[in-house]
Amino acid sequence: QVQLVESGGGLVQAGGSLRLSCAASVGTYAMGWFRQAAGKEREFVATIDWNGDTTLYGESVKGRFTISRDNAENAVYLQMNSLKPEDTAVYYCAGGAFSSREKNRYGYWGQGTQVTVSS
Repeated sequence: QVQLVESGGGLVQAGGSLRLSCAASVGTYAMGWFRQAAGKEREFVATIDWNGDTTLYGESVKGRFTISRDNAENAVYLQMNSLKPEDTAVYYCAGGAFSSREKNRYGYWGQGTQVTVSS
């Protein structure tokens, strides 16, 4: 059983930055970040393959967010810059066999961490 634990969420002003972390109980999985705003569907944010060679981003975060991983620490990170109020959501870390924009391709999920961006 893979366990994922997110941290690093919080309240930040528009234009600010946050760095989310996801600690995994085991490594060697493709990892993704998704987010879900109140009353909306869970949305793809970013994904990284198991060795960090390939990354994909959602259109709304491209150029502002960066996903990275440290396999020695079994950790994945999401650096979020130039934050906007519309980035406000619960952010979830996910693990799966392959990188994908589709949430149903991930079998393991964390409990989520709240990010709130004030205007």
